[in-house]
Parts: sequence; structure tokens; C-alpha cells
Amino acid sequence: MTNEQEVINSDRVLALAMKVEEAARSTDEGIKHFIEPAPGTLRRATSRRHHIIFGRRGSGKSSLLRKAAADLTTARRPIAYVNLEAFKGNSYPDVLLSVLISAFQKFNAWLHTTALRAAERVPFWQRLQRLLKIHASSSPSRDESVAEVSLCLQSQIDALENELQAADAAELSLTTGTLESVETLARAGGRIISPAVSASAEQKVSSAASRNERVQEQFRRSKIDFLRHHVMEYQRTFRAIAQLSSGDSYLLLDDLYHLRREDQPQVIDYFHRMAKDHDLWLKIGTIRHRTDWYRHSDPPVGIKLGEDADQIDLDMTLERYSMAKEFLLRILTNLARECEVDVAQLMTDGAVDRLVLASGGVARDFLSIFRTSLDVARERICSHPQHANKITAEDVNVAAGECEGAKREEVKRDTSDDDQALNQEFQRVCSFCLEKAESNCFLLDADAKGNEVDLIHELADLKLLHLVRSRLTVSARPGKVFAAYMLDLSEYTGSRKRRGLAVVEFWRPGVEEDMRKSSLIYEPSAVAA
Repeated sequence: MTNEQEVINSDRVLALAMKVEEAARSTDEGIKHFIEPAPGTLRRATSRRHHIIFGRRGSGKSSLLRKAAADLTTARRPIAYVNLEAFKGNSYPDVLLSVLISAFQKFNAWLHTTALRAAERVPFWQRLQRLLKIHASSSPSRDESVAEVSLCLQSQIDALENELQAADAAELSLTTGTLESVETLARAGGRIISPAVSASAEQKVSSAASRNERVQEQFRRSKIDFLRHHVMEYQRTFRAIAQLSSGDSYLLLDDLYHLRREDQPQVIDYFHRMAKDHDLWLKIGTIRHRTDWYRHSDPPVGIKLGEDADQIDLDMTLERYSMAKEFLLRILTNLARECEVDVAQLMTDGAVDRLVLASGGVARDFLSIFRTSLDVARERICSHPQHANKITAEDVNVAAGECEGAKREEVKRDTSDDDQALNQEFQRVCSFCLEKAESNCFLLDADAKGNEVDLIHELADLKLLHLVRSRLTVSARPGKVFAAYMLDLSEYTGSRKRRGLAVVEFWRPGVEEDMRKSSLIYEPSAVAA
């Protein structure tokens, strides 16, 4: 067995494979492996500004939010991290009630842990005052303030849970009773005759009578009215938390795209109204083309990017190939270093490039396909020991095909409402590329609008297509600007390998002209017709 064979079959590489599996999923434990995709990203995620964090599945949205939550917790800031996937399928207003309950429970947990631990760190002069029984003021102690705010939050949680369980728009009747006291005046006249005296008297008789009256009021319960009436109460609560913590609070909402699209602006809008000017900052993670964060209406609903909030874009697309490659290799190299493994001994240069392409620049996919490539390479080496003893580009091709099923399952889970339309559009794109254009890439008019174009953008967010150029001109179409996309590698390699397919190696210098062909222009409306 050669040294290279020993490396790929070593216990150290086996340990690396396990570590890669663990790192491929965002967990609280995994934040120790967090690497910033760009300098300053983490600082922005913990800043005093509302942010929507965009990125494809596996691009690091959850990792960034979890790392931000960990750093803010270390800084003793009040935080609540809520994974919105738990509320998938819930309709408005129940979904908002559920998210509020979860968020308030997390803030209440902070009060019972971090806030109380902070209270235990009493300055020396305050300990001296207690020792000497000197009271500087009659204001409540920190413990009392924490208990008061916690009691308020728990009361709000209970009210929200009751409202969540109640039937919306139910006809209710409220019966009230009144008791009315009535004084009556009676005159009694008469003559009393006796031997001694004769007298007449008038007696004033006062009596009280009671009359019960029952008033019945009919009204309709509205959960939306309940939420609207309580927003100011919630604002006061966060003002109290800000005073208690001497600073800002943070609400981190992960995977907004799991909520029904028509409900997303309303959920964001409510939290924005609750947070505005009350030292509460929103950090919302989602997929761009599966999210509606602002609705033009009267009044507008949601938040407007650039005014109410800023965006953090985590998508390291193949358009920035060199940056994506450097970032992804840095993640793998750091994991390998912990296991005392040299990545250069495991993979050929061609395999690295193919792995970047197969992942589409997405960190989770890069790690998952690498992990599968290890198994593919081991099996190949075992069967053909005379062949290359490293992971090769062809091993990555096979691994990408094996991982394609998991990717499709993710797509199905994320697109239950419009799965058919997306599948149909994807099949049209595949047919165009593989049968008509005979290329792994296609061009789309950058200014094109319409439902089919929206579906293509969603397919890119779902990682079935990959953006490789955002602005490209074609001499046969003067005045037009095109975006170039690549089919996912799994569609034309491995078991699906196509003979005669022109693979445009867009990442290499001097090959951009290969994409400037009118034959690569895809016109969705024409193909759909």
C-alpha cells in the first residue's frame, strides 16, 4: 500500500469524514468551526440595525445567526433565536401568535439565566452597602426588576397561548348584570281614638326594591384585533428589558421562507412595529426568491430594504469563482488541520475545481459532496489499486450524482405549494441545454420579466441552476444584457454523462467568449409555448 493509499484509508481521514458530517449541519456545537464568508459579516449581524440575511440553503445563514447569538450571549445581551421551520404550514394570524410565544419564551429564559448571573456580579461598593446595611435609595433591586419583567412576559405568553387555542372569528356573547335600588315614599293617614287621646298621624314609609337587569352584548372574536391592541404593551416590555440590560435586545428569526409567502410581510411588519425605537433589533435569515418582505399596499406592509433594514448577502455564487474556491477550501482545510490531514494529499487539483462546481459555491454542499467523494474514491481504489490514489474529478462527478437525490428531496420539502410549476420549468431548461444548445450553460435576458423568469430565479436559489455571470453581452443581440447560468453538475455528469455536450469552463481565463453565443439564449415564454 502506497503512502497516498495509507492516507486516504487512515484513521485520521476517517475522523475528518466524521467531522465534515458534523460541520455540514448548523448546530450550536458547530459554531466553533464558523468562518466569515467576507470580512465584517459577523459584525454586521450583531450591529444595531435591522437586517435580512439572504442565502441559498446551506450557504451559512443559520451558522451566522447561531454565531451571532453566541457572541451576543457572551456579551450578556438579551436575545431570542427562533427557527421558523417549526411553524411551516401555519396560517396567519396563528403563525404570528406562535412565533411571538416562542420569542417571548426565549427572552424569558434569558431573564432567568444570563440576567440573573449578571445580577450576581455585584460591584464592591454595593456589597459594602449591603454589609453596612446602607440603602442608597428605595428603588427596587435588580432581582426584583428581573422578577417583575419576567412575570410580565409570562403573563403575555399565557394570554398569547389562550388566544392561539381559541377559535378565530367566533360569535361570542357577553352578559352583564346590574342591580338598581329604588326608594319609594308612602303616606299612611289615619285617626287613632282612645279615651286619653285622639291623634292623627301621617307616616312616611320608605322601602327599597331591587330590580335586576341583564344586558347581552354580541361581538366577534378577532385574533388580528388582539395582536393590534397588544403591540404597545409588547413595546413597553422591551423598553423594560432595555432598561434592565442597559442596552439592546436582539430577535433572530431563521428560515423565514418556510412560512407561507403571503404571510411573510405581515409577520415581519408586526415585529418591526414592535421593535422600532424600542432597542430591539431584527436579524432575519431567508432565501431571496422565496421571500416577500415588503408589500405595496395602503398602508404598506413589511420592511423596505435600504430604509427600514439592510441586507446581508451570503450567496458565494460561481460568478465569483476564485473567492468561492478560496472560502470553501478554507473551511475544509481548517477541519482537516484538526485531524492532522493535508487536503493536498487527498485531492487532485482537478477534483478541487470539480468540487467547487458541484457545490455551486454552497458550503454545506461542498462538505457533503466531499464526504461522499471520499467513499467513492476508497471503493475505486480498493477495486483498482493501480489507479489514482487521491480523490479525482470523476470521483466528484459520481458523488455529485449520488447527492442529487438529497438535493431533490430538499427542493420537494421547500416547494410543496408550487412544486409542479418549478419541476416543469426545470425540465424545459434541461431539455434546452442538453438537447438543443448542447451546453451546460444558457443565457437569460437580464431584464426579462414574468412567471417563468421568477421560476428560474427560484431554481437558482434551490441550487438546481447556478449563476455564473450576471452581465454578459452577445454581438447578435445588440443593446441586450444577459445573465449566464449553469445546470447543476449532477444533471450531466456521472451516471447522466452526456456525450457531445460542450462544457463551458467559464472559470478559466479567456473562455468567456464561449458563452457569448446566440444559440445559448433561453427564452422561457417561447419554450413554454
